[in-house]
Amino acid sequence: MSQTNQPDPEVRKRVVEQDLANVMHPIVQHKALEKAQMVVTGAQGSTIVDADGTTYLDAMAGLWCVNIGYGRTELAQIAAEQMQQMAYYPHTAMNLPAAQLGQQINTLMGGDYHTYFVNSGSEANEAGFKIARQYAKHEFPGDFRFKTIARYYAYHGTTLATLAAGGMGERKMKFEPYAGEFIHVPAPTCYRCPLGLEYPSCKVACAKAIETTIQGEGPQTVAEVIVEPIMSGVGVAVPPDEYLPMVEEICRKYDVLLHVDEVINGFGRTGKMFAHQHYNISPDIMAVAKGIVSAYLPIAATVVKNSVFNSFLGEVADARQVMQVNTYGGHPAAAAVAVRNIEIMLEEQLPERAATMGDYLIGALKERLYRHEIVGDVRGKGLLIGIELVTDRASKTQLESGLVGGVLEFCKQRGVIVGRSGGGARHSNTVVLSPPLVITRSECDTLVEVLDKAIADAATKVRR
Repeated sequence: MSQTNQPDPEVRKRVVEQDLANVMHPIVQHKALEKAQMVVTGAQGSTIVDADGTTYLDAMAGLWCVNIGYGRTELAQIAAEQMQQMAYYPHTAMNLPAAQLGQQINTLMGGDYHTYFVNSGSEANEAGFKIARQYAKHEFPGDFRFKTIARYYAYHGTTLATLAAGGMGERKMKFEPYAGEFIHVPAPTCYRCPLGLEYPSCKVACAKAIETTIQGEGPQTVAEVIVEPIMSGVGVAVPPDEYLPMVEEICRKYDVLLHVDEVINGFGRTGKMFAHQHYNISPDIMAVAKGIVSAYLPIAATVVKNSVFNSFLGEVADARQVMQVNTYGGHPAAAAVAVRNIEIMLEEQLPERAATMGDYLIGALKERLYRHEIVGDVRGKGLLIGIELVTDRASKTQLESGLVGGVLEFCKQRGVIVGRSGGGARHSNTVVLSPPLVITRSECDTLVEVLDKAIADAATKVRR
């Protein structure tokens, strides 16, 4: 770990006291916060700085989101200028930054889309569910199409509906029961196939299960299918190349909308602007967040194909408009920052950089880490990577949870922050990487070196 020149212990003391006495944090046990007391005070590029002056290579880009890297001060200036001109007006009227951002997204998607703005990925998927249902009422008035086909071990957000659509039992169970409108099918987690099959002899049975489920539920009851192109939270599950085209074909066959969740995958992360573009599919609904603004301000969006958008057009008396509202959707300052964020991605060719740097990093990880018997699988696309840890490769038995946590702590103690899959009892043993797209080759080398030592340390504990 390196040190900056001017740590401020008084800042740390004040923040820790204020925080522990007054703040409730997401998804982290406060007893752990009391012990760790990490107070982030600065960041630049791929590096964050603690109040004590310790620097860390952030190999998770915050929460899978700081795609263009930290410290882009021009974005602060853009936000300030927009706030001085017009800080806010509800998006029932138009504003220039949101119009520009909508045009950018439409162009990136090929010119056949409209964009509805919200604040977060959860809200983007939530709005997508509503749009799919309302569309079904417009277009299939004789049917009752309200169901969403989703996948086990998926993650789509933290609202009640997005939790219900997700397939992570440990995250869902404290909020049950849910309504029955979300139907789950096996996920394309090939390393641990839920059907007990092997690719390619399986003939991608997990995709065919979607058709079986639509038939079993009754096509007249199904509004949409939702998928992440590459499932992130479960440990970066990259599907077979033919999987998503098969899913799209099934959706078209039954007039079911294809809802693609690009919240983590999108905006350069996987080596293309959107991950679905690797597979040449055309979503009807797409949820985006995180990388749209690289987390500099809160903004997200639900993007719909014009064939869907057109269903909401009509006379005022027809009441076909989207029956959904969001106070801060299309916020002018957030939209202005997102516009510049996307311009930076294009100017600096960050999706292409993610592809190149991802190939380098994945190659280096495989070369170094497969020497350890506890590394079962190294997988990913672009700078979205998973390293699955097992007791041995033959059995694929998951590495014990405490040892996986120990790998993360080992890395942190040596100045590198990595993540961990959140798939619960069956899929929580994968170290995940999602660094800023500006990560350098030397930083990748540091990441590989530290992970190699961390996993070597865990392997010695397995052998005891």
